[in-house]
Amino acid sequence: MANIALTLDHRITANLNYTVTSDVMNQCIRAGGIKHIITSRKFMNKMAFTNLEAELVYLEDFKDKVTLADKIAGVTLAYATPAPLIDAALGLGKMKPSDVATIIFTSGSTGTPKGVMVTQGNLQFNVEAIDQVVHLTSKDVLIGVLPFFHIFGYSVSMWCAAALDVKGAYHYSPLDAKQIGKLTREHKGTLLLSTPTFLRTYLRRCEKEDFATLDVVVTGAEKLPPDVQAAFKEKFGVDVVEGYGSTETTPLVSVNIPPSRSKSEWHVDNKPGTVGPPVAGVSARVRSLETGEILGTDTPGMLEVSGPNIMAGYWGRKDLTDEVIKDGWYVTGDIAKIDEDGFITITGRQSRFSKLGGEMVPHIQIEEELNKLMGASDDAMKCAVTAISHPKKGERLIVLHTKLEKSPDELRKGLAEAGLPNLFIPTADSFFEVDKIPVLGTGKLDLKAMRTVAEERVKEERVEA
Repeated sequence: MANIALTLDHRITANLNYTVTSDVMNQCIRAGGIKHIITSRKFMNKMAFTNLEAELVYLEDFKDKVTLADKIAGVTLAYATPAPLIDAALGLGKMKPSDVATIIFTSGSTGTPKGVMVTQGNLQFNVEAIDQVVHLTSKDVLIGVLPFFHIFGYSVSMWCAAALDVKGAYHYSPLDAKQIGKLTREHKGTLLLSTPTFLRTYLRRCEKEDFATLDVVVTGAEKLPPDVQAAFKEKFGVDVVEGYGSTETTPLVSVNIPPSRSKSEWHVDNKPGTVGPPVAGVSARVRSLETGEILGTDTPGMLEVSGPNIMAGYWGRKDLTDEVIKDGWYVTGDIAKIDEDGFITITGRQSRFSKLGGEMVPHIQIEEELNKLMGASDDAMKCAVTAISHPKKGERLIVLHTKLEKSPDELRKGLAEAGLPNLFIPTADSFFEVDKIPVLGTGKLDLKAMRTVAEERVKEERVEA
């Protein structure tokens, strides 16, 4: 309600990520020029934030200030006033598609969070795109569990329910599987937006009856593992489809059409293993990392995207904006290939590559093979691959892992037997045990923390030597 009210009042909101440290929170506050934080005492009592550089405004303090006259006015406006008059009173006709509606801070997985400027036009496009893909009706109930500091939660979970004739039912934590199952069951939820990490939790802790009415499950933010997709179908009878986007694309770029909502009899609109074709109005292309030329089908390269979904830029950082938006095309940082039907397959991330011996070495491919060799369960990965600088080779691959049942030499042998080139195989002294793999609150790997841990462990090793 606070988000919607502020937007209708022509204010620019910024939903802050409450899973970060106080230091990172203050970085966001400073970057956005934020003076006030609207929150709840009950919520803040559970958090460990200290010395926040903005004034806290508690919603509980307003509860008793709402008068009977305010309530009567609200009911009159909601039920008895024609929409054009409300539009005129709020000045909604003066809003332009280019007006900034909110700032969403990036996850910070690769460094300091950046403030992405999401416009009114971005929001309108995403709502319409979701409607076209899923074909929502008044019988649909959207289960909103992704936090609003996440662009998927803000743009889709909140504004689709606000702008379309669908019902929205919300829970504040995507990790609270029991309550989400109960919420879905009680409200007869039909649409769930989630991530593979959260779906694993629901597989373990939710009953089949909880998701009996679910018809559409769309995941994003990370790669959808085939085992999660198969297990969800087996237990709940729902086909999980994968989409793709980023904070900078607010968020929708592409998505597979859920089988239950497919309207096409003449062409394929769902290919498991891909993130679907671009939604209507969005263009995608792949550029060579070496030569910069635009590549043809089924050839991996840098994915670039153009369309009305692209952000207005980074708040107060034109320099960073110019680095990623070139001639109207957003350079995603993701390595992908596009097949002849237009379906996109994400094969890696540029920041998750190392250049060794003149070749691009993919961290994700090494990581996936190592986790197979380690017998990683559905609960969590047992290792993650990062890299640190090296004086001669440029970079050195580092493997952070939890307790091993196989030696580094056995794992290296397994990588070789899996067909990985020697260049892709970390040295035996590049395996370091950690208590847990660094991840962000969204479930994504914390790439910045991984590199920091790797640098610290290597430094300790050198000191000991």
